[in-house]
Amino acid sequence: MSDNNISYTIEEVASLLKVSKLTVYDLIKKNELTSYRVGRQMRVDASDLESYKEGKKNKGRQVANSEAIVNDSPRTFVISGQDIALDLLAKQLEKESENIRPLRLYTGSLNSLISMYNNQCDLVSLHLFDGDTGTYNIPYVKKILTGFPFIVINFLSRWAGLYVQKGNPKNITGWKDLNREDVSIINREKGSGARVLLDEQLRIQGMRYNEINGYQIEETSHLSVAAAIGGDRADIGVGIEKASKIVGVDFIPLIKERYDLILLKNETNEDVIRKIKEILSSEEIRNELSLMGDYDLSETGKVIFETY
Repeated sequence: MSDNNISYTIEEVASLLKVSKLTVYDLIKKNELTSYRVGRQMRVDASDLESYKEGKKNKGRQVANSEAIVNDSPRTFVISGQDIALDLLAKQLEKESENIRPLRLYTGSLNSLISMYNNQCDLVSLHLFDGDTGTYNIPYVKKILTGFPFIVINFLSRWAGLYVQKGNPKNITGWKDLNREDVSIINREKGSGARVLLDEQLRIQGMRYNEINGYQIEETSHLSVAAAIGGDRADIGVGIEKASKIVGVDFIPLIKERYDLILLKNETNEDVIRKIKEILSSEEIRNELSLMGDYDLSETGKVIFETY
């Protein structure tokens, strides 16, 4: 059979290169090794594997020297998510890891996860509700990170629900009130966890978005939504409890959401994952998170899901 017709599984490529499967996945993610999917299995053509090996040989000493220079410099570690608790985690990670330089992105959950798939960030935080299972995060991670080994670690849990004006003058009690003609909402941007929660609840409750007053009006954070309610721009907003206390609006808790951290499992991240587990199990960060209030830390540091 011609080499042009031979293809290998990830396990076979790992065996041929004498590296782990995690390393092979990382090479594919970085576009250093070409792959394709047949059904649920990823394949690598023999010709593409040979091209990768030849490329490594040709780089020779130049690559080795450049890698040495890179290894002497702190690694930029991109953390994407909007809760202020992530700033605390980033600060602690930088403090305890000489080779890590955290960079914060304040992007919504779904867009952060897509960025991870596109190799644009290293750690993402999620609070994505799935109406079909009634669970958080795992269904989305499985679908978007298909083919990549990953780990899901709980950071904290918190209440999500509805912001309403002080004193709740419209007597709003839950999701069904979104469909009332005498109320209007301020929405979150597409890709945010709050927007996903709203859209899933509309689907579950059998309501259509075009029947919701104000659905097309968007803000880009929990605080800005709560401020819009406080400023009498709308009657309802979806968000987390903490923002309501900062702004001074009333809050109706409707669901306890799990706020998880997602990291890809590869050789580059092994030490970082271990360090994050250590940080989350420390009394120092737990005490600081407790001082922030409104967080449930009962599962903080627990591995919720892991692929190999």
